[in-house]
Amino acid sequence: MPSLRPLEELQPPADLLGVFCDIDDTLTHDGRLVPEAFLALHQLQASGLRVVPVTGRPAGWVDHLARMWPVDGVVGENGGLWFYMHEGAMIRGFVQPDDERAANRTRLEALAHHILAEVPGCALASDQPYRELDLAIDFCEDVPPLPAEAIDRIVACFTEAGATAKVSSIHVNGWFGSFDKLDGCRRFVASRYGEDLDTQLARWIYVGDSANDEPMFERFPYSVGVANVRAFLDRMQSWPSFIARSEGGHGFAEVASRVADSRR
Repeated sequence: MPSLRPLEELQPPADLLGVFCDIDDTLTHDGRLVPEAFLALHQLQASGLRVVPVTGRPAGWVDHLARMWPVDGVVGENGGLWFYMHEGAMIRGFVQPDDERAANRTRLEALAHHILAEVPGCALASDQPYRELDLAIDFCEDVPPLPAEAIDRIVACFTEAGATAKVSSIHVNGWFGSFDKLDGCRRFVASRYGEDLDTQLARWIYVGDSANDEPMFERFPYSVGVANVRAFLDRMQSWPSFIARSEGGHGFAEVASRVADSRR
């Protein structure tokens, strides 16, 4: 099995470009944004680094975060879309064109009825109305926490229908089509900066907490899990290279502090 090195062993590269990070249970803790984590986003950006949250949250949230937070853009719906501000205007990118998204939405709505009937206790995520590409099934955010067997059954319903499914710390997200967080980041970097992310992986840090971060943990040499990632290690083949001492946004603040120390 992979090993987790303590955060104290992280030595960010001198030519570090930026930080990608998850949001839920990476910048938040117990469902609330950690003030120290939000301040860390500002401090990282002010130091000249690119700061890009990468989340399973919906397009509606991504639009707000890209406008209001101290970030250089946001990749949302597990890589299906990316928004950023440029010269005062919002630039929006999508993996799928309008007609494909509309057709897939009809299929996902039918699948939602099936999953809700198949897995008692789950629910549509409260942010589902703001989504463009995926279906989010809540297993612990606004419903009593479901056991692992129920989460596995939700995943199975998606895969049996030919959809991709990823487990976050609060939802199972499913979609039709081939994309993930890493693919979304590639497209964001190409759109925003005209660069090839695959040639720059060692110049970014990624911070996450759950199984839908696995594509990022696998490819980024400088990948960090906040402490609560331990709850999802049995769902992943690829683990983060380093782990923070604290959970959620408190752990992210530790990572930002480590980065700041190295830049001094």
